[in-house]
Amino acid sequence: MPDHGTLEQFLAGAHVDDAVFALRPDYRAMLLAVDGLADGPSGRAGEALLLAAEAAAHETLRGRSVEQIPNVAAWREAYRAFGAKPQRTRNSLEALLRRAASGLPRVNRLTDLYNAVSVLHQIPIGGEDLTRYSGPPRLVRAAGTEPFDTVADGTGVIEHPDPGEVIWCDNAGVTCRRWNWRQARRTQLRDDTTAALFILDALDPITDEALAAAADDLTAQLTLLGPRVRAARRLIAA
Repeated sequence: MPDHGTLEQFLAGAHVDDAVFALRPDYRAMLLAVDGLADGPSGRAGEALLLAAEAAAHETLRGRSVEQIPNVAAWREAYRAFGAKPQRTRNSLEALLRRAASGLPRVNRLTDLYNAVSVLHQIPIGGEDLTRYSGPPRLVRAAGTEPFDTVADGTGVIEHPDPGEVIWCDNAGVTCRRWNWRQARRTQLRDDTTAALFILDALDPITDEALAAAADDLTAQLTLLGPRVRAARRLIAA
């Protein structure tokens, strides 16, 4: 894992700012760092997990709308707390649940795995290429000047978050906007990614036990992706 020391050292540098906990004292971040992943395309195991997640989403939504799901409603409230409009910028869990009926996206094997686990456990999850990080991950409220590397109309552009927006970032800029809404192009997972960081976000009513179970599930799936896979985790709470 070049430039970051051990997985444990990388996670030790992660930080959630007090201003974020002031918005949601119940927030917890489970960080899962993994290396030793063998590169390669998506396979049958990932497809099977996505199909299971689509079926689970169908059952979850039986007889109710997406916004009525308690875990989705909690994130809608969190978005409103820093000025975002959840009906326009949906948290990643809500976005996946809304797509499940017509089929979850098939992106690459790492993204497919964490998307499926996100839906199965109803917890927002993000994943990034750890080797593309510049310094440790931090969750802060934006100044509004931080660079965000993204795509608009098929073209790469640099945007900036709104002042006060909750963002994940490193020394080079934003890695994910609006807590868990949209990830940067710079650190996105690829078929050749061999070391990754996964961020599992929790608000009440998700318990610490449920959060740990989701991390366990994701870790178990990742350990199947190579004989030398190694993982470390860290829970950050107020």
